[in-house]
Amino acid sequence: MRLQGSLSIERMCQLAGVSRAGFYRSLQGRAPVEEDMEVRSVIQQIAVEHRRRYGYRRISAELRRRGMLVNHKRVLRIIREDNLLAVQPRAFVVTTDSDHEFEVYLNLASRMKLTGINQLWIADITYIRLKQEFVYLAVILDAFSRKVVGWALDRTLASRLPIAALEQAIAQRQSPPGLVHHSDRGVQYASGDYVKILRKHQMIPSMSRPANPYDNASCESFMKTLKREEIYANDYRDLDHLLGNIEAFIEQYYNRCRLHSALGYRPPEEFEREANTAVNSSGATMSFFRYEEIDQPDEEGTVAGSAPRAAPRLIIPMSLQQSSPPLPTWGK
Repeated sequence: MRLQGSLSIERMCQLAGVSRAGFYRSLQGRAPVEEDMEVRSVIQQIAVEHRRRYGYRRISAELRRRGMLVNHKRVLRIIREDNLLAVQPRAFVVTTDSDHEFEVYLNLASRMKLTGINQLWIADITYIRLKQEFVYLAVILDAFSRKVVGWALDRTLASRLPIAALEQAIAQRQSPPGLVHHSDRGVQYASGDYVKILRKHQMIPSMSRPANPYDNASCESFMKTLKREEIYANDYRDLDHLLGNIEAFIEQYYNRCRLHSALGYRPPEEFEREANTAVNSSGATMSFFRYEEIDQPDEEGTVAGSAPRAAPRLIIPMSLQQSSPPLPTWGK
């Protein structure tokens, strides 16, 4: 199959005055073996370039970007026959410790409609198992472009880990006042040191409800991609070896090259560049809800299977109190 550039096969057939069925019959009748070998060669090239990180959907999208229109079912058949299937994921392990006495903030992410970058950041932490130890990775993504804007790797789950990722994101992106920072209710993100940095840079903290991580789904998806396409595909000697590989994966591959299905199969940096060509001066919009919808304890004030405990205290940022209906705040 020859490259078509920006012209689709349908458009080329229209210009040439032939039917699509006739084109395919002619193509298969002239050189079916050569055409199949060319497609296989390009698929293998893509799979090797991306180190078996791409599945058949992304390979199909990359073929389209290169001007080759190949049915995704055919791509799947070829990568199965050539043993080019992507590395498969492993079981997920929870690392969030939300049993703490720090303040818990209102979930704002689910109510936001984004119009550009630096309006909503989402943060998360995951573990990585080496041969002789566990290490931990904290990342911060821009929810609009899914770009990793800050990350840090360390042997500890202490608050210094996400703080390092946050400081990197602030230094790289120059966060504007009013940016919403969303995370789970982990003790690292609720700690006084972390919240102090958010307030210093006039960011608005936001946290997910218990057992409801959907607003953090983009960050969870990145963690799954990182483990499947980088961590599980390699063996690491030590922390320094892992650090170099993760830096290359995030900075050189994920942000710049890897096609993202949620972005129309474009890399995050390319998506941001295209978004900047049509500058939108309006900020993110936000809708509020009735106070009955806020996470509250049950009638007994307890959680099933646990001893009675006080409800978490929900804090509404001052920048929102002035422009929104008052919502209740419960004491501990």
